[in-house]
Amino acid sequence: MELHLQIKMNGRLFLKDPQLTVLGQQILQSGVLLIHEIGFEQFTFKKLAETAGTTEAGVYRYFENKHRLLLYLVSWYWNWLDYQISYCINNISQPELKIRRIIRLLALPVKDDQSTSYINESVLHEIVVEQGTKAYLTKQVTEDNQHQFFKPYKDLCSRIGGILLEYNTELKFPRSLSSSLIEIAHLQKYFKYNLPSLTDFGTTDNDTGIVDFLEEVVFSSLIKKPAKP
Repeated sequence: MELHLQIKMNGRLFLKDPQLTVLGQQILQSGVLLIHEIGFEQFTFKKLAETAGTTEAGVYRYFENKHRLLLYLVSWYWNWLDYQISYCINNISQPELKIRRIIRLLALPVKDDQSTSYINESVLHEIVVEQGTKAYLTKQVTEDNQHQFFKPYKDLCSRIGGILLEYNTELKFPRSLSSSLIEIAHLQKYFKYNLPSLTDFGTTDNDTGIVDFLEEVVFSSLIKKPAKP
């Protein structure tokens, strides 16, 4: 597999960098497709090995366990999305336009990035939407946080929060709004297809409705409030 874009990853997430070998890339590619197909609960390294055309021991040479693999994939996605946002808003000076572009990246369907032949970003996006919270809703979240496993997500939220502050320098809760923006975008997509009574968007609607909703939420929050008497 030809490698064009390599995402820098936390070395504690893997035993051997999967991006640097053909087998490692195959494990990542097959892992994304298999988790998407059967769900993380039913996913095992034995099944992954069969799909990737290797042995179970071969998979364990790259990852300690399946949770580390999920952490790797979710972290990879946040790094990739941060890169996409940086590229999308490059040379744009107006904060409002930056925010609108970010919202569209979060809400609209993700296309597979041809510069990373070993990862299907469209499928990985669906995994992050459906199962991404399983990466940190765990008993070992504090230990994982100490290892900086969530730094890509924090960096992404920090980048978005900084842009929100460009729009309103008096914004009190930039990190809360940026993380809420990401989670709301994902939850509305998830509800749309799985729990439709929790959203106003139907499965036949395109995602521009979610874009409109997110813009209303964000820009309403960015309005400068008058000082309390």
